[in-house]
Amino acid sequence: MAILGNIIKGVISLTDTFSFESNPIENQEKVLKDLLETAKNTKFGEKYHFKTILLSDDLQESFAEEVPYFDYNKINKKWWSKLHKGKTDVTWPGTPSYFALSSGTTGKTSKRIPVTDEMIDAIKSSGIKQVTSLSNFDLPADFFEKEIMMLGSSTDLQENNDHLEGEISGISASNIPFWFKGYYKPGEDIAKIDDWDERVSNIAENAKTWDIGALSGIPAWIELMMKEVIKYHKVDNIHEVWPNLQVYTSGGVAFSPYEKSFNALLGKPVTVIDTYLASEGYIATQIRPDANAMQLNTDNGIYFEFVPMNPDYIKEDGSLKKSAPAISIKDVELDQDYILIISTVSGAWRYLIGDTIAFTDIEKAEIKITGRTKFFLNTVGSQLSVNKMDDAMKHLEEKYNTEITEYTICAKRFEDGEFYHSWYLGTDLNADEKEVADTLDTFLKDANKNYKVARSKALKGVKVKIISQEKFYEWSDKNKKKGGQVKMERVMKEDKFKEWEDFVN
Repeated sequence: MAILGNIIKGVISLTDTFSFESNPIENQEKVLKDLLETAKNTKFGEKYHFKTILLSDDLQESFAEEVPYFDYNKINKKWWSKLHKGKTDVTWPGTPSYFALSSGTTGKTSKRIPVTDEMIDAIKSSGIKQVTSLSNFDLPADFFEKEIMMLGSSTDLQENNDHLEGEISGISASNIPFWFKGYYKPGEDIAKIDDWDERVSNIAENAKTWDIGALSGIPAWIELMMKEVIKYHKVDNIHEVWPNLQVYTSGGVAFSPYEKSFNALLGKPVTVIDTYLASEGYIATQIRPDANAMQLNTDNGIYFEFVPMNPDYIKEDGSLKKSAPAISIKDVELDQDYILIISTVSGAWRYLIGDTIAFTDIEKAEIKITGRTKFFLNTVGSQLSVNKMDDAMKHLEEKYNTEITEYTICAKRFEDGEFYHSWYLGTDLNADEKEVADTLDTFLKDANKNYKVARSKALKGVKVKIISQEKFYEWSDKNKKKGGQVKMERVMKEDKFKEWEDFVN
């Protein structure tokens, strides 16, 4: 009998029972006030008159009027770069203990995003919320005695002056609570191995010594890890090695494109729980099984704003125009795509995180990720979002009985002077590429009226290249994204696409 598991499950259920149903609107008003109060004497707070904003009758409106939008390049150039020169009290009191390295979606140069002690505490609090919500998922008591495999970037953080640097998954794993370390795998020694392939090789060698009940990590790299474990132990599926595996928590990347290939590695179904941990903070987590959505963490150090998704609000470089209207959580609508804007206890202010979301339940503040602002393809007026692209991939998977976990696209002008959508699909499908292109084109015409109009005007046609999935993994490895917070370039600009084509060919 799982005595310890029953005790832990009972405590979790009790905690969840006594936790009150918080009010997202009130939470957000308090978070914004706390952020402004804490940062009012920083250089940023003085520049944008936080003390005056705090005297306003409507903090949210005054804040939006006074403080402009920032993307990474803008806030780093004007503010965060000062932290690397020894300045203090720049956008948040003191100096950050960590910088999260994120290559994002463009090029090899890492972004360096400040992570304060307050953010670490906020991430821990959101993690506890995720754990307590497990009582909603009807898991057996013995699940709470099993070990959890967390696969991210290395926890061997690099010292740089007076702070440590690494990817957010490595920073988070290096700050797990002491009581959790007994459950955490692959353990501190293996987690510190910087070379991702070497780390996964060590996991495969030790896999049968662990009783894994849950996996956590980016879908693409969890898949590669499971394949390596399966291959090493010469079995048919991962459950022959970890028979008690029952839960998978993804993070920061939509799981649906990977669902078919992921399930092919299992011996039996597992419960999939979505989480949304970005370099800038722990945004949301799924708290109930009957909703394919995540609840925003409205009371843990992040203030959210939402800009309706409209190509007219986005500049050529993907940043927001000054005139783009932002609303708070009290004014959002269901099933409307919004560009996500955050202000945080790490000193990010009205920061364009790069993701688009839609609300599925306003009262519960539940959302789904619908795409990336830079993955929104509108070069010739097609207004094609990444969720529509994902839907198209699912259609191809069903029609051709295949798996397509990776793809990329570029609106490219060809030799005839016309624009085409040029797709690369990562799959082992053996089919005529022209036929696949026609199928893809037809589906998108039916799914998106703007795309259909574009196809009758400036968008001449669709081209498809079918390549091995391994090429995508090699590309990510080449760009130093392997094992970390991966956001594969679903949409590339022409210069980057040329680099990709040279790499593939």
